Amino acid sequence: MSVSGVALILFLTFHACMNVVALFSAEGYNMICEMLGANWYAVAATAALAALVAVHFIYAIILTLQNRKARGASRYAVTDKPATVEWAAQNMFVLGVIVILGMVLHLYNFWYNMMFAEIANGSMAYVNDLSAHDGYGMIVYTFACPVYSVLYLVWLAALWFHLTHGFWSAFQTLGWSGKIWFNRVKTIGYVYATVLILMFAVVVVKFALCGGACCTGICG
Repeated sequence: MSVSGVALILFLTFHACMNVVALFSAEGYNMICEMLGANWYAVAATAALAALVAVHFIYAIILTLQNRKARGASRYAVTDKPATVEWAAQNMFVLGVIVILGMVLHLYNFWYNMMFAEIANGSMAYVNDLSAHDGYGMIVYTFACPVYSVLYLVWLAALWFHLTHGFWSAFQTLGWSGKIWFNRVKTIGYVYATVLILMFAVVVVKFALCGGACCTGICG
């Protein structure tokens, strides 16, 4: 679970850097989208990413069930939460479910209308007569809808909580458990997760404020 988590953080870093390009250049962002597109290496990377997410989520379920079994009936005996245990640590599975649901929404809004549309719909998105390579147009179209913008920001907030705990927890599991390095890794994790999520959030906010007409069927 730790190894898959670190790999997913690396992917999020790449994705965030890619998204930030849209703030400065529509052409540059669409060039990246076209370079990735439905090329064999991008499709292979998408399949590998899906496998990573599946492994991470399956192990989360297994570990949650193991922890519940290990505590047995004692988990009902105490209702107060330990002050030393982070809120995110106590709710990692719930946060993970929110992250997965947000990912499904993201796949619907972007992957379905881009990579999948390029393969199955003659390189045309399924909405708004956009090209499957027009990632910039898809961002404008999606975040012009306030409902989608709010849902994405909620998703990103859950992802921030998940990452702030998951970052240091992964490295602790991998052996960086000394007191000095634990505190350093924890601080680095908070900074890294905050910067990473802000990179995503600033794109949502920018296009939410500058988007066009509300999307049909969602906002009315």
